[in-house]
Amino acid sequence: MEITGKIVQTLPKQTGNAKNGSTWEKQEYIIEVPGQYPKKVCFNLWGDKIGKFNIKDGEDVTIAVDVESREYNGRWYTDIRAWNVTKQGAGSAIGGTNSAPNFDAAPMGDSSSTTNAANPFEDDDLPF
Repeated sequence: MEITGKIVQTLPKQTGNAKNGSTWEKQEYIIEVPGQYPKKVCFNLWGDKIGKFNIKDGEDVTIAVDVESREYNGRWYTDIRAWNVTKQGAGSAIGGTNSAPNFDAAPMGDSSSTTNAANPFEDDDLPF
């Protein structure tokens, strides 16, 4: 699955020791996905991928992620782990490349009764 948006926050790096004695590190980021109702999604990078992708606040990126949920003491926790990050070109326009469709750019057509009969939901202004 891919998510495209702007990095709006970098959370503090977390480190620890595994049961086998090795150390681990995890970095979490907040990405804002554009659209009529923008959404913020928290994802993480583990280990050497943190330095490899070198993500900074304000960058427009596309992340390839795996989503996994697990149960612990009767509660479910969801983990969104990025395995690839592609930074958008510095020359791209604001609101340029993203995976959200641009519904505002669709042609409206005329308001005759034949058009409305072909598409009875054309005048519907519900957000969903």
